[in-house]
Amino acid sequence: MSIFLGSLSPRFYVALTGTSSLISGIILIVEWWYFRKYGTSFIEQVSNNHLAIGSDDNETNTNQTADGGGKQKFKVWRNPLNLFRGSEYNRFQWVTGQEPLTFYDMNLSAQDHQTYFTIMQKAWRERNPQARIRAAHQALKEDPECAAGYILLAEEEATTILEAERLFKKALKCSEVLYRKSQILQHHNPILEAEHRRDTNVLVYIKRRLAMCARKLGRTREAIKMMRDLLLFQLMKEFPLMNMLNIHENLMEALLEIQAYADVQALLHKYDDISLPKSATICYTAALLKARVVCDKFSREVATKRGLSAAELSAVEAIHRAVEFNPHAPKYLLEMKCLILPPEHILKRGDSEAVAYAFYHLPHWKHVSGALNLLHCTWEGTFRMIPYPLEKGNLFYPYPNCTESADRELLPAFHYVSVYPKKEWPLYIMVVASVCTITAILAILTHQYPETMIVCAKTITEFLSLLLTPFAVILEKVDSLMPASMWHLLTKI
Repeated sequence: MSIFLGSLSPRFYVALTGTSSLISGIILIVEWWYFRKYGTSFIEQVSNNHLAIGSDDNETNTNQTADGGGKQKFKVWRNPLNLFRGSEYNRFQWVTGQEPLTFYDMNLSAQDHQTYFTIMQKAWRERNPQARIRAAHQALKEDPECAAGYILLAEEEATTILEAERLFKKALKCSEVLYRKSQILQHHNPILEAEHRRDTNVLVYIKRRLAMCARKLGRTREAIKMMRDLLLFQLMKEFPLMNMLNIHENLMEALLEIQAYADVQALLHKYDDISLPKSATICYTAALLKARVVCDKFSREVATKRGLSAAELSAVEAIHRAVEFNPHAPKYLLEMKCLILPPEHILKRGDSEAVAYAFYHLPHWKHVSGALNLLHCTWEGTFRMIPYPLEKGNLFYPYPNCTESADRELLPAFHYVSVYPKKEWPLYIMVVASVCTITAILAILTHQYPETMIVCAKTITEFLSLLLTPFAVILEKVDSLMPASMWHLLTKI
């Protein structure tokens, strides 16, 4: 071995280490790119799916089902507390120069408007805001009673909430007239029935946005009355799309503003049902009401010594339930992450829902003395109960693994999307990075000090041969003691 190493020139070592460094660097880049895009190691994926290294058949089947050869499907919901484009989103863009809404989010809104209103289809499809506004003015010029035209102008052209409210009131007068007319004729034929359904959707949308205008302008009790009226229509089954608008969440937020906690509890009793879909607003509001009872006197040190009382345990369990449903919201409520304007659509249990919830409900948590302290002391304990959230949940279904990709399409590019569970660098990437770094250092040292590196290589080789000498002697003795046909017999077994 020493004769062979002595015959090698320094150029060989330079070429060897340089080639190894280049190959390791390429592998590292590919691994990093694959991990950032798909959230897993490429080498680990190949070994699990094709070579079956370090995994059984059940794990392989689970991975294939989760990946499915493509992106997992997800459902986005209309944000019940979405802002006004002209008076809020556009003002943010004018001040900061950053776009608060993504094209995907705005395209979903355009599809919603086309589905709800079924008129002015071309105007809603326009990508340019000025083109949409011109189309609305043209529609009002042709038909002064076009409620959808006023809606579009109130949403996009109005630069203040007062101006938007004025336009919505005009739209309300037009829509009420059309609604009464279509209500009388709806049973005559299917076309008139579809027109009545459209007029119903327009009327509900306008009243909901007027209630939001009143809430933003400080007329909270007026907004609560309007929202209660809309929920009353829902009980009468007058408006079939009421469940999609989630007006009860608007009402819940307004009641929290005036600290009407008994009314909020009554709403939770009705909507926090196992048969109804959950949301961050419902889960975290339930946690807030239970925390309100005990949080003013809560102390971590005292609770550690004497244990939790029944009321404190109930509050902690409610917080754990809320965190399990949406683990992103506590960081915004505790101001560990910066808030941004909420999108027009949200993904339940995702970062977009957490942003939308905290944007409006953070002041309500601050109004309750000690609520944020209790949340800070207990929210991380949720993760100990669900060590594998993608495989099994505690009170809810396993956490979906498609939220990150969906939130990146809903939230603006300047926002750092929260990821749960937090992805750790796989062992393969760590090993590849170490090999790449070591070979790069060896290549540089061999190029700069070839003679010294040859001496070092010979020294290391001799040292390793000395270390392995006892093992070689032991193997020789064992081999001499064993029968000559032992290895043949073992291979047959």
